[in-house]
Amino acid sequence: MASKAAKGHNGPPPAPIIVKKVTVVEGGHHGGAWKVAYADFVTAMMAFFLLLWLLGATTEEQRKGLADYFTPTLVKMKQKSAGANGLLGGSSITDVDSYPNRAGQTGTQTLTIPRDATGGPKEGSGQLKRSAYTRRAVEKMLRSSPELRKLARQVRLVDTTEGVRIDLVDNADFSMFMLGTTVLTQDAARLLGAISQAAADNRTELTVRGHTDALPWKSGQSGNNWSLSAGRAEATRLAMIRAGVDAERFRRIEGVADREPLIPGDPNDPRNRRISITVLD
Repeated sequence: MASKAAKGHNGPPPAPIIVKKVTVVEGGHHGGAWKVAYADFVTAMMAFFLLLWLLGATTEEQRKGLADYFTPTLVKMKQKSAGANGLLGGSSITDVDSYPNRAGQTGTQTLTIPRDATGGPKEGSGQLKRSAYTRRAVEKMLRSSPELRKLARQVRLVDTTEGVRIDLVDNADFSMFMLGTTVLTQDAARLLGAISQAAADNRTELTVRGHTDALPWKSGQSGNNWSLSAGRAEATRLAMIRAGVDAERFRRIEGVADREPLIPGDPNDPRNRRISITVLD
């Protein structure tokens, strides 16, 4: 027993217990976040160089078509929507007027031409719609002189399912027709002549529609808004023919009186009086 005890005291000490802590790092020495950032950088550079290539390898007309393709094609006029992105910029069509209105052809608040979409190329082809070319020609014509730029404030260009609609609307300093008649004013004839010249080279068909407000005629006056709106549409057609538009291009003319107001909330608003010329696709 004594020998066993002595052996226990003099024997080698027990081996130390070593705990080894191993830290596992995923994704390499610095992690994997840099790979995501690098991939984003390479993608952005590829898109940038693709853009540079497109700018150098395409014509101005093709670049315009690409831009139009990504532009909304449905134009909606909303209450309080400003016209600051139009040809001349400025007021909204819903601004309140501060001057009296009469049954006839006085005007109200000015309008602007919105830079609306012309739509992209037709499906299955590389060509823009023919009405889109007319739209560009009209916009270019309205910018061609200070006088026309001033008159352009009466013009709205709107894309529709039929084609591009050109609305000619009165304002405080402009009237399309003499009061209660189908006689064009001098400024209106000049504006209509410029638009006709811009549209003369295109062979698309046209429609002309006359609109009035809902104000009743004065007592003792013969006539009504139906005949007045139709007569003004016909006067517009004749003026465009004299300005160089082929008479065979007109599909129809019509007067709708006050049944299609531009300002539905106020049928008596004089901005409802207008001539609408649609360049059909």
